Amino acid sequence: MPELIPPTRRSDEPRPLRADARGNRRKLLDAARDVFIEHGPGAPLEEIARQAGTGIATLYRRFPGRDALMRAVVVDAIERSTQEARRAAEEEADAFRALARYMHRAIDLRSAAVIPVLLAAVAFDDAEIARARDAGPGTIEALVDAAKSAGALRTDVTAGDIGLLIVRLSRPLPGGFTRETNNSLSHRHLDVVLDGLSAAARQPAPLVGPAMTFEHLREFPLTPPSSPRIRGEDN
Repeated sequence: MPELIPPTRRSDEPRPLRADARGNRRKLLDAARDVFIEHGPGAPLEEIARQAGTGIATLYRRFPGRDALMRAVVVDAIERSTQEARRAAEEEADAFRALARYMHRAIDLRSAAVIPVLLAAVAFDDAEIARARDAGPGTIEALVDAAKSAGALRTDVTAGDIGLLIVRLSRPLPGGFTRETNNSLSHRHLDVVLDGLSAAARQPAPLVGPAMTFEHLREFPLTPPSSPRIRGEDN
């Protein structure tokens, strides 16, 4: 019997992380997401390490600097959101329940809260981010199309509407609400929105404003245009 030769590893392939290292990376990404949402892209890295329950040295072993950490947070947010959309489609027999499940999970992941915070700080034309972004819209569009085909979702609702609703519902409310209260209110308000998205809505009103697709959203600049300077504002 010929001797089995283990496959060789390419020199540019990253080594798989040990279980404890994977756990630390997950904790750091979750903590970084939450701290960036609350304090912006300039948040102290020491606070991220503290909330993750690791030392700052562990953070720098996993991510060589702030830019690498922010990039990893964005990629992770997009990929996990896409994964949740796929799971919902595969595991829910009812198309509208699949869409509702995805939207609730997207709020829990806080993807649509952290990405807007990091828009101006991360290069979204990065190859890995671009690949993650390209994979997402089709998965969500499939959920929306399935719910429409089942007669459960309003026909005038677009996948872009769903994405923008998640962004609006994910952003923290102003004031002294705790993270937990914000999250609970987001889910409550999503349930109100889902009632209106249903094709069986009790009082369906015609939608005003543009029907945005993901292609339309891609055409918008990632950062807002500069505000016009107000005369005398430096005085």
